[in-house]
Amino acid sequence: MTAVNSVFRSLSQYFDRLSAMHRMLPWLLAFVLLLPLPQILAAVFNDYYVYLANRICIFILLSVGLNIVKGFCGQVTVGHIGLYAIGAVSAALISLNLGWSFWIAFPIGIMVAGLAGVIIGLPSVRLEGAYLALATLGLGESVRIMIAVTPELGSSTGLISIPPPTIGNFTFDTFGKYYYLVMPAAMIGIYLSFSILRSATGRAFMAVREDTIAAAVHGINVVKYKLLAFVISALYAGAAGGLFAHMPPGYIHHNNFTIIEMVTLLMMIVLGGIGHIWGGIIGAIVVTIIYDQTLEFYFYQPLLFGLSMVLIVMFMPRGIGGVIDRYLVTRKFIAIQEEKADAIS
Repeated sequence: MTAVNSVFRSLSQYFDRLSAMHRMLPWLLAFVLLLPLPQILAAVFNDYYVYLANRICIFILLSVGLNIVKGFCGQVTVGHIGLYAIGAVSAALISLNLGWSFWIAFPIGIMVAGLAGVIIGLPSVRLEGAYLALATLGLGESVRIMIAVTPELGSSTGLISIPPPTIGNFTFDTFGKYYYLVMPAAMIGIYLSFSILRSATGRAFMAVREDTIAAAVHGINVVKYKLLAFVISALYAGAAGGLFAHMPPGYIHHNNFTIIEMVTLLMMIVLGGIGHIWGGIIGAIVVTIIYDQTLEFYFYQPLLFGLSMVLIVMFMPRGIGGVIDRYLVTRKFIAIQEEKADAIS
């Protein structure tokens, strides 16, 4: 344990020094370290694990977006998967029916999801707790059912042969190539999430989360910031959906957007720590791998994840993010005590 703490302390101090030099240096280092991951996974395992890495990047975008509305702003929404479906189907239909490239369909899909976030958010800002959860759950299922019964949206067969993104003559038509699209997108999403959290908007979100009445008394427009959180999380979901739709083999089906996927997404942020960005990222990685490894027990997955969430809330209520925070606070306390001891001596 001492050796592990020493490694974590060294890594933390190294990243602190990089951040002190320039705030973008840790992000650039992480980007460089992640570049050879597809080749490593393909060599050690097979291409399927490269596909799984792509899925993890997409789920990171989803969990980060959900954390904004649920973790930062405190809104109990369980319809995020419906916004994900809207972004995916919109981008896919634009590419298939209009023949437009990914680089046009993708941002339009994000905007459509954002518009859906506005439409959903306007009535939802008046709801709280279980009422908001039920309303958003109905939304998610309504979107999935509409896709399932509408032939133009894929119906029972799904949307097939969605074209992959291209840049000139280069086509992102394999899992290895597509990784270099979803990985930077996930990193940008994480960076923007941190930027929002540290801004005046992020502080307003957290004030609304802690106490809406106190926030309103201090001049914060509660309705505005609740709606803004919905829209930002919808934009994240739309981006994740667009990337998922165009990922090889270019096929989406309404069964990709079921309640099980929503439960899986909730499990990610509960395990990672609600309101904790890095914890949510770790949760997305861990839960995606567990979900994949338990696919043969598909009918028992809701029970497995449901029981896991109950146990996590009971015994680790702040999730992995809480453990990380506790470690950082302890490290800071020890450093202060060491400085005091050195000053006395």
